[in-house]
Amino acid sequence: MAKKLVIKVTAGADAPERCSQAFTVAAVAVASGVEVSVWLTGESAWFALPGRAAEFELPHAAPLPDLIDSVLAAGHLTLCTQCAARRDITEKDVIEGVRIAGAQVFVQEALAEDTQALVY
Repeated sequence: MAKKLVIKVTAGADAPERCSQAFTVAAVAVASGVEVSVWLTGESAWFALPGRAAEFELPHAAPLPDLIDSVLAAGHLTLCTQCAARRDITEKDVIEGVRIAGAQVFVQEALAEDTQALVY
């Protein structure tokens, strides 16, 4: 079994089920003791901003702010550098605990030994 899980979230409010699945899998992995790194790309980039996750709604799904909090408590949450730049998001804008990093860091994490990468 992989000791680390890297999840790239490409969906946001534009594809709520896919978005929710990504964060649910991440939260379950964190609760199971797996090291988790979640990458916010595309429309999910907006969830790096304070209050934006609270606007997300999906019936019969765990609240997105709770899922993000669980990832931040025991894992890593990264906003894609290019996705942030396209949305004029800077490090001073994001919620505490979110880092901004680029493709080189993602590739390094995804290709590390004992790591499973998933893309939603």
